[in-house]
Amino acid sequence: MARKPACFVFGAGQPPPRPPRITARDLVVAADGGYAYAKKAGVRVDALIGDFDSLEPIPASGMGDGELIVRRLPKEKDKTDMLAALEYGLERGYDRFHIYGGAGGRLDHTLANIQCLSYLVGHGARGYLHDGGTTLTAFEGEILLSARKRGIVSVFALGEAAEGVWLSGLKYELKNARLTCDMPLGVSNAFTGLPVKIKVERGALLVIYPSGTKEIEREIGKKPLQLSPVC
Repeated sequence: MARKPACFVFGAGQPPPRPPRITARDLVVAADGGYAYAKKAGVRVDALIGDFDSLEPIPASGMGDGELIVRRLPKEKDKTDMLAALEYGLERGYDRFHIYGGAGGRLDHTLANIQCLSYLVGHGARGYLHDGGTTLTAFEGEILLSARKRGIVSVFALGEAAEGVWLSGLKYELKNARLTCDMPLGVSNAFTGLPVKIKVERGALLVIYPSGTKEIEREIGKKPLQLSPVC
């Protein structure tokens, strides 16, 4: 079965070792300096969004393989270029986002992009922040991960607290636990060769797992998220 179309967003942070697989049905958005990587890697870009403080020269609308859309943002603004790029994808109706070049550079930008994962949850979408050999995602409800014999999984509260947290199939299981942003209880868990279930009844979780881990497409109990800062 073909996967659902997704929005791929490229930032100016650490680029991936190789370009991801992108289909004609996917939307590709460059956030400012991420455009330079995409063009160098031969990745099609549908939209370029940013204040262009890290991109020269600035392409014009209609350039490239297709009709490139360019949105120039003011340098003094309340949202990051990455958030604006994600908003564009939401406007276009996408609910799955793969973010590359959103980590591995400045730590404050990485934290801001983790908050962007929370923003997507609050708007009924899911984001995956790809950072070399790891993937970060935020969610409400439940996710299932395919079995692996080795690898680290870390789970954090994304907000003040996550209630009713259940972990099964990992080395250290949790049953109806409470995770908070001031106690890293969920760090450095491990695969055991079994499928993994991660569930939260109230609040949201940030999960970090090895890239290439298959996430089984199933989510339960989506609710609008009341956003709060990453602690």
